[in-house]
Order: sequence, then C-alpha cells, then structure tokens
Amino acid sequence: MDKKHIKILIKGKVQGVTFRETTKYVADQSGIKGLIRNEKDGSVYIEAEGEQWLLDSFLEWCNDGPDRAKVESCDFEAGELKNFQDFVVIKK
Repeated sequence: MDKKHIKILIKGKVQGVTFRETTKYVADQSGIKGLIRNEKDGSVYIEAEGEQWLLDSFLEWCNDGPDRAKVESCDFEAGELKNFQDFVVIKK
C-alpha cells in the first residue's frame, strides 16, 4: 500500500451547500483520511491521504461536489504524508 498526500483548493459556490459534510461522508466511505475546512475567501481547502486510485476517484468527486455546489476550479498538488487517522471537518 503506497499512500499519497494531496492538498486540494476548490473554488466556486462551495460554502453553505453542505460541501464539507458531504465530502466527509464520501471520504469516510472510500477510506480517504485528512481534513476539510472553509477558507475566508469562500473557497474550501482539503488535505487528503490514501492510495493513488482512491485519491483519483476522490478528486473526480471534488470536481463536482454535492448537488447544490457549483465548482469553478479544483486545483491540487502533492504534499508530505501526515498519516491522518480520520477525515475531519474543521469548523471555524
């Protein structure tokens, strides 16, 4: 098992549309570990860890998001493995 870490920034209508809660459900169902939080500029930030094929599938989902979301961009980059134990919604 070769785990990878990615940082994802999602822009568009992604706050106030259950994006964080739905993403946690998707992550939990697929075995992705990490965190998600709203940013002050209206975007959503995610750190995700898992096997590459799981991350690919998770990224596909992030490009669409939940029904009420309108994703304009979903950018990601590789990061350093942090060995998250769960997927956590950070509420500020």
